[in-house]
Amino acid sequence: QVQLVESGGGLVQAGGSLRLSCAASGRSFYRAAWFRQAPGKEREFVAAITWSGGSSVYADSVKGRFTISRDNAKNTVYLQMDSLKPGDTAVYYCAVVMTYSYYYTSASAYDHWGQGTQVTVSS
Repeated sequence: QVQLVESGGGLVQAGGSLRLSCAASGRSFYRAAWFRQAPGKEREFVAAITWSGGSSVYADSVKGRFTISRDNAKNTVYLQMDSLKPGDTAVYYCAVVMTYSYYYTSASAYDHWGQGTQVTVSS
């Protein structure tokens, strides 16, 4: 079993930055990802990273502004969010999957989820 604990959300003005953290405990996993869900909208993919090689991929909407990284020693994945926009306002979720999945930008591919952390960007 894997437990994920997120932290780092908050309120920030447009153009500001936040860093989210997701501490994992339990089994090792293949890939970690961040998703987000705004009120009235479906959960959407933000970024993902493989745990061993560190290969990352981003949604077009955050490319160039967000950076996903991991610290293997701390078993933690991060999401550095810069140049934040009001449209980035959402609950952000960390998720992991144990094995490779072609559909890794889909929420259904992930086995374990954190509790979510609120990010609010004011204009």
